[in-house]
Amino acid sequence: MKDVTFRNRDWDVAGQLYFPPDFNEKHRYPAVVVAHPISSCKEQTASIYARRLAEEGYVTLTFDASFQGASGGNLRFAEDPATRVEDFRCAADFLVTLGYVDDARIGVMGICGGGAYAVNAAMTERRFKAVASVVAANYGRILREGDLSPDAAIRTLEAIANQRSAEARGGEALIGTYIPNSQAEREAAGIDDIDLREAIDYYKTPRGAAAGSPNKLRFAPLGAAMAFDAFHLADQLLTQPLQIIVGDVPGGFGSYRDGFELFDRARSHVKNIHVVKGASHYDLYDHPEPVAEAADKLATFFNDNL
Repeated sequence: MKDVTFRNRDWDVAGQLYFPPDFNEKHRYPAVVVAHPISSCKEQTASIYARRLAEEGYVTLTFDASFQGASGGNLRFAEDPATRVEDFRCAADFLVTLGYVDDARIGVMGICGGGAYAVNAAMTERRFKAVASVVAANYGRILREGDLSPDAAIRTLEAIANQRSAEARGGEALIGTYIPNSQAEREAAGIDDIDLREAIDYYKTPRGAAAGSPNKLRFAPLGAAMAFDAFHLADQLLTQPLQIIVGDVPGGFGSYRDGFELFDRARSHVKNIHVVKGASHYDLYDHPEPVAEAADKLATFFNDNL
């Protein structure tokens, strides 16, 4: 593995390249871009899948989303769908400059929100020849559903509008969190969803904690994400071979139902959905057996379609 950077507009995106065994720069390899979940960074679950695919003979690229982790951009801790999708296009720009990458054999995949962003990027980035997702979650849908109460989305949009006005008048930026910072905080909020319980176990303990994933989210720019549907136009523009992987233990993030919705909406003639039995959303981040099953499926898919 080596650290790399590539450009998105006028800032650097921080990435890591993983190489196959016995890598030789004189050879040309297929490549796969591997995107991290929302709130995550390249060193967490994305690196696990990147290493596994590299072992199968792929050059793999992970990167921190713009404004997050070690990547640049002045709007720190923003979760902006348009910029997230542009990161993928810039990743493709970078890969095609590498002499050892076969630019006709580039795939893309992601985990959780990164999987949904990967799908969305592939609709308009035709250099991605095959697309895969692991527990893809449609972030805009998650935000709109909120606490599942009536008009949750409208109340959030009103709060965003008020915060933008406050900041326009010189107020401080509001930096919130993606998830509660502890199980005690979650319990005090009356939340008992499996995905949130396991998110805290992953991100807030040594199991998955990383400096590039500080659980900070800038609130005011979220209006764009509220109106974002990662799968919009999949019935028209998503034609590449598609592999979807979900676990069959559903949770509040909705990746199980999002997987089946994506399967139904995708125009792809070659498409498959694989259900990992007994696996929750976060089991497919780093638990050895579910990840091994998913990685084997991904390797077979990319071998067949790149």
